[in-house]
Amino acid sequence: MNFFQQFLDDKKVYREGFLAQGFWALQIYRFGHLRYQYKSKLIRVLLGVIHLFLHKMCEIFFGISIGVNADIGQRFNIEHFGAIIIHGNCIIGHDCIVRQGVTLGNRHHEKPYDAPKIGNNVSIGAGAKLLGAITIGDNVSIGANAVVLIDVPDNAIAVGIPAKIITKNF
Repeated sequence: MNFFQQFLDDKKVYREGFLAQGFWALQIYRFGHLRYQYKSKLIRVLLGVIHLFLHKMCEIFFGISIGVNADIGQRFNIEHFGAIIIHGNCIIGHDCIVRQGVTLGNRHHEKPYDAPKIGNNVSIGAGAKLLGAITIGDNVSIGANAVVLIDVPDNAIAVGIPAKIITKNF
């Protein structure tokens, strides 16, 4: 999928469309990630400098920081903006939603590259913290303010501090 098709695909999941800060934060991330497609060091550096400026503006004005090395799937939705941190080593599947105050990051200072791996169709509630090298399965709901420090299997709910796992009954 090219950059323009990705742009239009991302826009579909935002009710506010072009007015959504989360949409623009995601596009700034995707722009920064775009530079890896080029072999020319000059082009990569130029795009990197532009991305760094845009990334800092995103942090200042939207309160959203998405690490450029993160791997984010299609139709990622930042439902409410503000105080959102996504570690550069995170892997996020397709059709996921995060809300304000979410942190996806490392747990220990000694392990700075540990970051969550999130499956497809995951909903992460406001204020939730997912920390460390954990794996979140497909079709998972993370409750508001949950602190997830362990793996969550497919089709489950994680709630509480620390999070307890509840299997969804379908």
